[in-house]
Amino acid sequence: MTFFLGLGIAGIVLLVLALVFDGVLEGIFDGVGVLDGLFDGLLSLPVIAGFVSMLGFTGAIVLGTTGLGAGPATAVGVGAGAGAGWLTWRFSRALMRDDPDVTPRSEDLVGSSGSVVTAIPADGYGEVLVYLAGQPVKYAAKSAVPIPRGAEIWVEGILSTTSVTVRPVER
Repeated sequence: MTFFLGLGIAGIVLLVLALVFDGVLEGIFDGVGVLDGLFDGLLSLPVIAGFVSMLGFTGAIVLGTTGLGAGPATAVGVGAGAGAGWLTWRFSRALMRDDPDVTPRSEDLVGSSGSVVTAIPADGYGEVLVYLAGQPVKYAAKSAVPIPRGAEIWVEGILSTTSVTVRPVER
């Protein structure tokens, strides 16, 4: 039973080392022919740590609670370790699959509302405050009609990366 408990504890220690030195083993063997990509999936340190610790602790439990010998305890431990390793691999893949949102573009402003910060004359530019991806952004604004400060506007088009065409909201 001591051997199995030692394996379980070694697996936990390996998991802690994998968390502390994240990617070191992968970085050492990065680009080395046959070993390239070997540690990225099923042979990553967290998967190996999960397998070894589950093998050890399950083997110790089976050995201590049943009258079976070391061989059956090892077989049950290998099965439980394979399950734990597979779950660790699936969980880490799910965590790594972080699809980032699409980066907001100024074209996304068309049709959004905002307010006038600096009055917009009929022949020049003013400033408007609109929200792009939930963040307030100030743009230079041009309009066909004069719009006073504080008025609500709709963005009609994009003139450049820093300026828009707007129209007043009529209620």
